Amino acid sequence: MRRLAAVLATAAVTAGVLAGCSGENWTDKCATTDGVVECAPGQRTAVKPVSGELLDGGSYDLSQDKGKVVVVNFWGSWCAPCRAEADDLESTFQATKDKNVTFLGVNSRDDKDAAREFERGRVTYPSLYDFEGKLGLQFDVTNTAMPSTLIIDRQGRIAVAIRKATTATQLRPLVERVAAEGNG
Repeated sequence: MRRLAAVLATAAVTAGVLAGCSGENWTDKCATTDGVVECAPGQRTAVKPVSGELLDGGSYDLSQDKGKVVVVNFWGSWCAPCRAEADDLESTFQATKDKNVTFLGVNSRDDKDAAREFERGRVTYPSLYDFEGKLGLQFDVTNTAMPSTLIIDRQGRIAVAIRKATTATQLRPLVERVAAEGNG
């Protein structure tokens, strides 16, 4: 019952945000192809401050990764496409972490124990625990499809949004392209 209430509350908040957006959305300035939104550096929107509780305890603040490319994946252990992409996310993380790239999961609408069990042995990067799905709004993501992945550039701006399951073949070149932009 708690999960249903949280899902309904998240849907209501998302619908309200979408209905209340009378101005230009950040994605309107970017190119969209087959569920992938790519923004040129001059068209990117800065991410608002984001912080929260880590799934395995402790806390995380996005500002601690300032100057890094941050790949943020929204997932749930109950989500079949999320389960399917986990190995691809981990392999891309391993392949790009030496380029000053880090990964962060955002687990939503999930039982904490089920989420921890799902991650164990699959991914080595941390995940925020966000049962109610509020962190998507902090990341200015109004499309809450699961899974979704954001690539945030070194200046803290959204460079790419993938609004579907991804693969290493798709994700790694996008991450490497944003990482190659440097600090300028």
